[in-house]
Amino acid sequence: MNKPFHERRRQVFVTEEYFRDYSKYLEEERDYWKDGLQAIGDSESERRMLARMTYSNFSYSLFSLRYTAGIPIEELRSELTGVIEAYEHYQKALAAYEGRPSISPLGLDQLGDYERAMQLIGLCYLLHRRDLLPRIALMIDPGYVGEDTLYEDLLAYALPGRVDLDEWYHEKPYTPLVHALYEAENEEAANKLDEYLKQWYPAFKYVPWHDGHLRIDGTDGDYFGYWAFEAGAVALLCNIDDSQISHLVYPKDLVAWARENADRFPDGGKGDIPKSRYNVPANHPCPETGWWFTPAKTGSRRYFKQGETMPSVGGDYGDTFWQWSPDQKVPKL
Repeated sequence: MNKPFHERRRQVFVTEEYFRDYSKYLEEERDYWKDGLQAIGDSESERRMLARMTYSNFSYSLFSLRYTAGIPIEELRSELTGVIEAYEHYQKALAAYEGRPSISPLGLDQLGDYERAMQLIGLCYLLHRRDLLPRIALMIDPGYVGEDTLYEDLLAYALPGRVDLDEWYHEKPYTPLVHALYEAENEEAANKLDEYLKQWYPAFKYVPWHDGHLRIDGTDGDYFGYWAFEAGAVALLCNIDDSQISHLVYPKDLVAWARENADRFPDGGKGDIPKSRYNVPANHPCPETGWWFTPAKTGSRRYFKQGETMPSVGGDYGDTFWQWSPDQKVPKL
């Protein structure tokens, strides 16, 4: 039996009535702007550019709202293609208007655009859609290749030949996230991730979507969810133990899904982690003696001997899958 809406939703601000009406509105507006020239502008190319920009914004907003409302992740995985295509359409229209064939539709020097670019890259990893990363790079690279550490490092997990540098556009809130990528100790990486999540929402005070939940009036509003998808991608790619992280903006169930389903998809999403160490379902024997944890329960890190049955622990994030802990140190008394 399906859970009631208030149990499925991933953030508390969205009601079933609001989701029903606002998602319908976003769908209609997205389709209206896709091929239209309804925007006000001095030329056809400007009107098309503005229409496609609006189309891409509505496409992402609808996708984010659907995740926020608890739509199954499997559905969202296929829907991500349409979001990337919307930005590709916008890029072509922007290039025609500006007379610059390789102009980026997302300017990394602008905080709002940077946020969206990192979210899209993060979603590609979390939904096991690495096939879409070359398309993102093709749009953004011409203006920004070799300019930003976080952008380069995230892409480097899937795309060869990225640039190694030590500078990035936006100190706030992204510095702790960059540091999380480089921390040798898993506990310190988790602390940096936690620090980043605390800074994330306040840093976007002047971005249009900020405080959208306060503008909800019945079924009217412009709130579509607050999500640091890029933080989830860093946790996934660096195998950071996120069992102690519970921030509203952290897509914890999506990270858990990405880990649990890594073996289903060609890219695997496992980085350097040996297959036998990555995901062990509950009630299966432990493949290697050591410390393990499961995203299904906070504070679950524990020691198993090889051959020992690894139990189910219940929890809020679906079935139990045990993962090799990067921190193999015995806890201090």
